[in-house]
Amino acid sequence: MSRSTQQRAAIRACLEAAPGPLLPEEVLAIAQRECATLGQATVYRTLAALELEGDVARVVAADGRARFERTQGHHHHFACRSCDRVFDVEGCRSSAAALTRGLPEGFVLEGHDVWLQGLCAGCAG
Repeated sequence: MSRSTQQRAAIRACLEAAPGPLLPEEVLAIAQRECATLGQATVYRTLAALELEGDVARVVAADGRARFERTQGHHHHFACRSCDRVFDVEGCRSSAAALTRGLPEGFVLEGHDVWLQGLCAGCAG
């Protein structure tokens, strides 16, 4: 396996195993366990390429920092206000009817994002 393929595979494996979106520096730290030659620039380039290919989604939390996760079905996120980690929340319990109820007349809903905030299990202790 070539070095670049090993690096890309390590990044993909990192994202597949993650419980939620990761910062690029988190991807680097985790993926380096599989591929010690992996560098920061390669992580950024690979994440950008995977995003263009549709395999990775960019998620921007309230802190303005871009995180990356594998592309998956519609879901929401939980942001821990103590450790700043972001977790996936599976499924969506919001119906289109409930979401559009308060929209001004003539508005057309095309999607929604929900961010839950609080303390993760580790920080709530």
